[in-house]
Amino acid sequence: MNANKLSDRLQTVASFVKPNSRIADIGSDHAYLPVFLARNEQIQFAIAGEVAKGPHENATHEILQQDVKNLVSSRLGNGLDVVTAEDQINTISIAGMGGTLISQILERGKNKLQGISNLILQPNVGENGVRKWLMQNNYRITAERILKEDHHIYEIIVAENKPAPTYSEKELLFGPKLLQILPNAIFQEKWLAELQRIKNAIAQMKQAQVIPKKRISKLKHKADLIKEVLDFED
Repeated sequence: MNANKLSDRLQTVASFVKPNSRIADIGSDHAYLPVFLARNEQIQFAIAGEVAKGPHENATHEILQQDVKNLVSSRLGNGLDVVTAEDQINTISIAGMGGTLISQILERGKNKLQGISNLILQPNVGENGVRKWLMQNNYRITAERILKEDHHIYEIIVAENKPAPTYSEKELLFGPKLLQILPNAIFQEKWLAELQRIKNAIAQMKQAQVIPKKRISKLKHKADLIKEVLDFED
């Protein structure tokens, strides 16, 4: 993967960036996404934000090498600290992190979300927590995608700054938009694997000297939701 040919995961993220956006890509690593967007004339301006010095230097190198320094700014800072009002950012992308960390970045940077109309988020795990944060902070989920790449399954969540509905427990867990595209082979693969993981975990817990009944009950409830959505019977 490079700035000229993105992975399927980042290509899907890129497809949700609206023309002429001003985007901050948080945790940008080599800045492949913003550089790709700049080279394809999809954006007016981008920030490649990194909290670590090494990835920040990688991003800076890529921006200079691809000759897009007039469109992409590499910045070192924690989360949304790299964004200023003068940047007039309207889109934020955060890809390749855990859902808890993505939610923490958004929560910590709430004061920077004024004027941010679009969020494009790709959590590696913990998607339900991201959806819950969006619901609680008036971001309506407008699109979702699920894809498999290099033996990993990824979900991409796109949201706009509009009043959000109250999502149900199932919608938070599985995704309100993903539930609308069933049946889906990748979705089914992901949740069948999770169902098996839950069964294994419960079996192990039942071997403990002190059986964690509340934890088992929660896992059984989640398993029931999965079986209901997949229309699956043991």
